Amino acid sequence: MKKRLLKIVELATDYPKAVMALCVILTVVFALQIPKIRIDTDPENMLSPDEPVRVQHTETKKEFSLYDVIVVGILDESTEEGVFKKETLERIARITEEIQRIDGVVGDDILSLLTTDDIDAAGGMLTIKPLLEAGAEVDPEWVKERALKNPLLKGVIVSEDGKLTSIYVPIERKDQSYRISREIGSIIDKYKGTEEYHITGLPVAEDTFGVEMFKEMTISAPLAGLLIFLLMLFFFRSVVRVTSAMIVALMSVIWAMGLLIGTGFTVHIMSSMIPVFLMPIAVVDSIHILSEFHDRYSPDKGVKATLLEVMDELFIPMLFTSITSAAGFLSLITTPIPPVRVFGAFVAFGILVAWLLTITFIPAWLMLTAKKMRLKKTEHATSSFNGILQSAGRFTIRYSRPIIAGAVVVFLASIYFITFTVVNDNPVKWFAEGHPIRVADKVLNKHFGGTYMAYLVLDGKKEGAFKDPEVMGYLERLSSELNKLDVVGKTISVADVVKKISFELYEEDPAYNRLPDSAKKISQYLFLYEMAGDPEDLFHLVTPSYSKANLWVQLKSGDNMDMQKVVQFVEDYMKKNPPPEELGHSWAGLTYLNMVWQEKMVSGMIKALTGGAITVLIMMVILFRSVIWGLIAVVPLTLTIVFIYGLVGITGKDYDMPIAVLSSLTLGVSVDFAIHFVGRTREFREAGYGWNEIVSRMFGEPVRAIIKNMFVV
Repeated sequence: MKKRLLKIVELATDYPKAVMALCVILTVVFALQIPKIRIDTDPENMLSPDEPVRVQHTETKKEFSLYDVIVVGILDESTEEGVFKKETLERIARITEEIQRIDGVVGDDILSLLTTDDIDAAGGMLTIKPLLEAGAEVDPEWVKERALKNPLLKGVIVSEDGKLTSIYVPIERKDQSYRISREIGSIIDKYKGTEEYHITGLPVAEDTFGVEMFKEMTISAPLAGLLIFLLMLFFFRSVVRVTSAMIVALMSVIWAMGLLIGTGFTVHIMSSMIPVFLMPIAVVDSIHILSEFHDRYSPDKGVKATLLEVMDELFIPMLFTSITSAAGFLSLITTPIPPVRVFGAFVAFGILVAWLLTITFIPAWLMLTAKKMRLKKTEHATSSFNGILQSAGRFTIRYSRPIIAGAVVVFLASIYFITFTVVNDNPVKWFAEGHPIRVADKVLNKHFGGTYMAYLVLDGKKEGAFKDPEVMGYLERLSSELNKLDVVGKTISVADVVKKISFELYEEDPAYNRLPDSAKKISQYLFLYEMAGDPEDLFHLVTPSYSKANLWVQLKSGDNMDMQKVVQFVEDYMKKNPPPEELGHSWAGLTYLNMVWQEKMVSGMIKALTGGAITVLIMMVILFRSVIWGLIAVVPLTLTIVFIYGLVGITGKDYDMPIAVLSSLTLGVSVDFAIHFVGRTREFREAGYGWNEIVSRMFGEPVRAIIKNMFVV
């Protein structure tokens, strides 16, 4: 196989111009696909469309007319009145009215002091209308009193201390939230006074992260390329040689992204990271070739003879490093997250493309440019850097046992510290501490019951189930117990609406701030609400047939572990306290959806990483035709991954999506160093050299090339 594949190299050396032209033509073909790019910043697509939880989420939103929400917080801590000042309330009214007119906003469903209904029964008549009305005279004291007496408003629209109020802006599509948040910001700038304004919510956090991520990739990818170029220029001191490696990296990225876009895949947040991941890996083999060529070339030997000699020696190690690196990323296709599968598949494709271009384009380039290069020789034996390497080699021989013992200690300690690792994620925490969304999240969740919404749907299986006082009472008790959890700030259900109506009809008598004890009264109260107010507001909490109820659960944070705690509590509660009638239950909402896909991603990445490591081990055994040498080759990989995970555990850092993704880079890169080191060591061993001589030779050019790759990666 090696001889047949080496003919490709010979072809490149015999017809360098034709080979380079073909590479350029193919690159142009792939590049022409890039303008067709379709960007996807919706994290909901981290789950397949037919994923049961996603199907349930979509059905729940449709059944209860729910929308993803941007939260606007208005804070005034400068006075005792807080936001309840006439001029502040008038500004809030004007801002709300303009927000309603933004394209993509579901204006009729905005929740604010201007739009959310208060329930009153003055004079024996049930009145349901907003506390603020456009153009009407504002009485701040009355508005504050009514808002804080309404459990449907307190902790949701208005903070208990009256310092903060909010506008919940429902949007038609999550991928519009970044644009809409910017338009809201412009409206605020037009009207704002001395009060503070904050914009947050999971949709805007996730969409903003996606938009900013793409913007950063357009900067960081070229910067990464520039940094790699400068590092290689420092190592090789030749613009011509370094340029060849950079061209290979750039073409590899174009081929990978061109194929991804050309085959109809959208470019998700994950896919946007392909260039940054691929560029350092794509130059690894080029560095080995350029290093060896520089050391071996002489005018007497000639460019072609030197190239074939170098390629003959490096071909198999380069082939297997590329295959194993590709296999590491290809293992990601076993994860249950579609964007991760796409990411892994096309990074793997890019790595194989980089290998193919390295054995064709680089030899062709050198054939045309090597004679023009200034290939100065240096006496490595007397160079200070080589002296350091030789000292390091002697150190490993002299202290081999302590080094191995130390590695074992580090390995065992890392295994222990891994047990402290917490699998947790929160999209808002992907932002820096001082980012406006992170600041807004902190402020609003400090004053409110929480801005992270989850929906618990209880299915009574029959029409009118939630007019039954026993079933309604069960819903109330479940809500009450949920409110006792430290991670839950507030719950809202149809039971709260019925209690509020009862309280108002009996002239705010505390004895009637409860659920009626008959189905007839509950039906009457609900009918009164439908007649006096907008029934669509009620149907966010219960279906028109009253067979299903939607319990809104507001969490104080978007951490997976907090959502999981709530889910587990409900499971345990319903087992220990069976409902009076059969009640099915299911979850929906972005907070729950995020918990599901993030858990699937992290667990899937761990499994993929394990499977990839096993695949690499098998390939090492095949490459070296020895189980022992195969095991030795995967030791650096194993130690590195275990050490990193142990470090995550001991530092208290959550094991989240970014760490899970970066783990795949470790698998793809660290095995490269091991293959070249072990492969060259075996060659010297088979040539009959003793260990001291092998170490001396290994800590020459092979280790220098590995160190160069280490810095580049």
